[in-house]
Amino acid sequence: MRDDIQIGIIGGGAMAEALIAGLTTRGSVPASHISVSEHKAVRCDLLTQRYAVHAQVGAESFLPRISVLILAVKPAAAAAAMQETAPLLKEGALVLSIVAGLTIAEIEAAYPDHPVVRAMPNTPLAVGAGMSAFACGTHAGAAESAAAEMILGAAGRTIAVQEGDLDAVTGLSGSGPAYAFLMMEALIEGGVAAGLRRETAAVLAAQTLRGAAEMALTGQSSPADLRAAVTSPAGTTAAGLRMLERAGVRSALIEAVLAATERSRELGRR
Repeated sequence: MRDDIQIGIIGGGAMAEALIAGLTTRGSVPASHISVSEHKAVRCDLLTQRYAVHAQVGAESFLPRISVLILAVKPAAAAAAMQETAPLLKEGALVLSIVAGLTIAEIEAAYPDHPVVRAMPNTPLAVGAGMSAFACGTHAGAAESAAAEMILGAAGRTIAVQEGDLDAVTGLSGSGPAYAFLMMEALIEGGVAAGLRRETAAVLAAQTLRGAAEMALTGQSSPADLRAAVTSPAGTTAAGLRMLERAGVRSALIEAVLAATERSRELGRR
């Protein structure tokens, strides 16, 4: 447990709650060391009751004492949040941003001389199975990188990247859950068409994707090798894969990642 860290979170939405849940459930940081600023009083009450953190409207009381500030607001609210929090933030405090499209340069301009880490988590953070890529700014060193990894890792896996890679991260893991859900929908429909009850097909599809992902993450084999191991010559899987290749599913997924990456770049240039 890191009882030497005091965390302040600006924004109490789903991503912020996922981090809070991970940190408190795993015991990474004491709940009493986590403060949240959220403009909806009802939401503050919920977070306080559910996780025993300090949640309130306004951040003035905790900004001077926290060692890590997490920006978890919507992109449209980021400029105002940075302007309001920067003057009161404790000297040397780490600023960890999970705001989509907000660059390290923009954050460092708002918080001069503060170490900055920019992260791109995805929605499975909400169930402790998130994937968060993060990039360190000019003043962030090994200690700040470790702190960011501890916080983000409380709700899933982490990986350090260069900031220039974050658009591609968005295209792959940020948007990726939607691709997986689309594949899940299609597998369910296929199961129903083949005669299964919808409830049965839904469980089969979800657990199959989950199991395949676990095999890829925990084993030493590549996805291509794992696919080959399931595919017997002239068998049922070979017949299914042949149809997928004929329909261009592989190239469609590649193009989906590239299209989402380019859209992320476009939004960042605004």
